[in-house]
Amino acid sequence: MSALSALKELDQAKYLACLYVPDSKREAFAALNAFAAELQRIPKMVSEPLPGEIRLQWWREIVSGERTGETLGHPIAEALLAAIAEYRLPSAPLEAMVDARIFDLYHDPMPDIAMLETYLGETESVLIQFGSLILDPVNHSQSAEAAGHAGMAIGIANILRHLSRTTSQQKIYVPASILNATGSTSELIFAGDASARKNAATAMVALGRDHLKSFKRLGKSISPQLRPAFLGVPLCEPIFRKVEKLGEKAFVSEVSLSPLLVTVRQAYRAMRGW
Repeated sequence: MSALSALKELDQAKYLACLYVPDSKREAFAALNAFAAELQRIPKMVSEPLPGEIRLQWWREIVSGERTGETLGHPIAEALLAAIAEYRLPSAPLEAMVDARIFDLYHDPMPDIAMLETYLGETESVLIQFGSLILDPVNHSQSAEAAGHAGMAIGIANILRHLSRTTSQQKIYVPASILNATGSTSELIFAGDASARKNAATAMVALGRDHLKSFKRLGKSISPQLRPAFLGVPLCEPIFRKVEKLGEKAFVSEVSLSPLLVTVRQAYRAMRGW
């Protein structure tokens, strides 16, 4: 099985984005995204933090080069190591991506927006930056600021999309500072308070749109070669609109996007840019 095939099973939207990548770079690009998707699903696979930490530690040792002889038969790990070697991807940001996912295993609160942006920078923005490095090793840094805001918007959209699942697990990614500013608390959210939930969802949508607006301002800096790395962005606004419409119900209803909408929005931006 290739990394691209594995990614198709893990994340359909990321898989579709890979189809706009040149053939010579597609497997490396897919490996990077499949690695990120694999980390993201670990908390869903375990019922206790310790097994999750063990899985994350295995990936940390893979990207740090400590387990190069133990990837045989693991298509994502093998393809990721090949991509790291071919494109000289620095290991430290990949290790930070793994370490950031430890937060997903526990019920610790997200204290403030700065911490949220650090978390999303390490899990989402870096994925776009490394994807850009694979796509255009020479000019990738020109879109670094755009990648930062894109990762924030995508990460917030994903948090909103999965509010019902994380809330049912007594996990909340809405920063405590936002909850306090809107008259909410995590206790009210978990208790099902409609006003608290609606206010929290509305505030997170506003934060996501702020980053989306900043990204659009920088969109012209993104060269056509780099567009596949940013194809999570076209899915943000549809998610924001759905959450806005659902209000407090976003905490009990998983937000989904139709495959046709994903395909059309990604195709348009891949061809036209921003």
